Amino acid sequence: MKLKDLAEELGLSQTTVSRALNGYPEVNEATRQRVSEAARRHGYRANVSARRLATGRSGAIGVTLPLQRSLHFGPHTSEFLSGISERLAQYEIDIVVTPIDADDEIPVFRRLAASRRVDALVLSAPTPDDERIAALTELGMPFLLHGRADNVTIPHAWLDIDNEGAFHRATSHLLDLGHRHIAMINGPLDQTFAIHRDRGFRAAMQARGLTPDPQLIGGGRFTDENGFRLAQAFLERRPRPTAFLAGSMMTALGVFRAIRAAGLELGKDVSMIAHDDVFPYLNADNMVPSMSTTRSSIRAAGARIAELLLQMQEGKPPGSIHELWPVELVLRESTGPAPK
Repeated sequence: MKLKDLAEELGLSQTTVSRALNGYPEVNEATRQRVSEAARRHGYRANVSARRLATGRSGAIGVTLPLQRSLHFGPHTSEFLSGISERLAQYEIDIVVTPIDADDEIPVFRRLAASRRVDALVLSAPTPDDERIAALTELGMPFLLHGRADNVTIPHAWLDIDNEGAFHRATSHLLDLGHRHIAMINGPLDQTFAIHRDRGFRAAMQARGLTPDPQLIGGGRFTDENGFRLAQAFLERRPRPTAFLAGSMMTALGVFRAIRAAGLELGKDVSMIAHDDVFPYLNADNMVPSMSTTRSSIRAAGARIAELLLQMQEGKPPGSIHELWPVELVLRESTGPAPK
C-alpha cells in the first residue's frame, strides 16, 4: 500500500496522513491514532530513506551519557532509554547512545554536529552552571535537558521533576512521625537534582526549628554498595538515625541490608522513604516490609522527552519547553513512629 492508497482509505489528504505518521504536533491525537492503526492494519510502512532525503534529517536522536556524572548503565538509564525508544519507535526514529568522558564532551558535540548523525540530543546529569548548554547553542544543535541548570540564562528546553518538593514532603512526614535524627543518602552532590533534594530536606527540618546533622548526610552513585556503606556508618553514630531518606530504590536496598546487619527492624526501629517507585523489576509493594516512596516514573519522563524533541523538530521554540513534574508520596510499611 502506498501513501496515496492509505489516504484514500481514510478519507484524508496525503499531507495529513504523512504528518500524522511523522509526529507533527498540529495533527490531533485522535487522527494520529486513527492513521497509525490503519497503517498497521494494512501493513503500510513509510520509505524511511526517502523521508530522510526529503526532510534533510538523519532520523536519529542522540543520548549522551557522561561517564563521570551519570549513573553509567544502571537500572535508571535502562528505564529512561526504554521510555525514549518506545516513543521514537512509533516514528521509526533511531537512538544513538554516546557515552563520553567529562573532558571530551564538547569535542564530541562538535563531531556530532558536523557529521549530522543525529537531529537532536538529550542531555542528562545537569549541573547548576552546565557549560554544555552554551556549547550546543553555539553549535546550533537542538537539545533537551533532562533536569535543570539553575544558573544558566540561555533559553533552552528542559524537563524535570520537583525534587525539592519531594524531599521536603518526605522529610515533613518523617518529622510528623516524631523522627528527629534523619539521615539522607543523596545522589552525586554536584548535580542539580541532588542540590534540590538537599534544599528540600534542610528546609523541612528548619521549618521545625531543627538543624540537620551534617554527619548524617551523604551522597554518591545510586548503588546497593554505596547505600550499605553509608548507612552502616550512620547507624554506628550516637544518637543513631531513626529514619533514612534514600535517593533511589537501589540505594534503599543497601540501607535495608545495613539495618538488618545492625539487628534492627525496618518500619519499627528505623523508618525509610526511598525515591523511585516504578521499576518493573524492583516493586516497592512487594518488598518485605513494603517500601514508602516518592514516586516519579523515569520511563514516562523518557517518553515525554522524546515527544518534546519531535515537537522541537517541527518548530516549537526550545525556550518555551519547561516542564516540572510533581512527585507523589506513597506511604507503606517501611515508615512508622519514631521509637521511644
